[in-house]
Amino acid sequence: MAERFQVAVPETYSERYNLAPSQRALIVRDRDDAREAVMARWGLLPHWAKDERIAFKMINARAETLTDKPAYRSLIGKYRCLVVADGFYEWTVGADGKKQPIHVQLADGGLFAFAGLWTHRTDDAGELVESCTIITTRPNELVAPVHDRMPVILPPGA
Repeated sequence: MAERFQVAVPETYSERYNLAPSQRALIVRDRDDAREAVMARWGLLPHWAKDERIAFKMINARAETLTDKPAYRSLIGKYRCLVVADGFYEWTVGADGKKQPIHVQLADGGLFAFAGLWTHRTDDAGELVESCTIITTRPNELVAPVHDRMPVILPPGA
């Protein structure tokens, strides 16, 4: 991971097979002309939000409407990030009516990055809270049979 993204991986990082909203995701960002990796809460928590539960509604941001939404528009220029992953899950309903997870990954199982946005704020206890959202788009031909959206997956050079 350190080699792939050219960063020092935070000591607080630990692998997991699934990441749920409000859990901490590994993001890579440029800050003060240097690339760094940090753990950020998944679910954007804007500085103006009065209720932290809004973050559950802001886990994803539609690429098509980023410039229309004030919560995202102000972040596009300075607060972009890579959200590090080796796969993602979409859910489908099986013939038995039960939800089944579909694991999507690269053919070689390697690491990749979702396009994301991040922000920061101070909570009521005076602690710094950094949070992020994953940018989504229309699905490609592989994901389309399972879901009508998918994360924006960036090529390695992006």
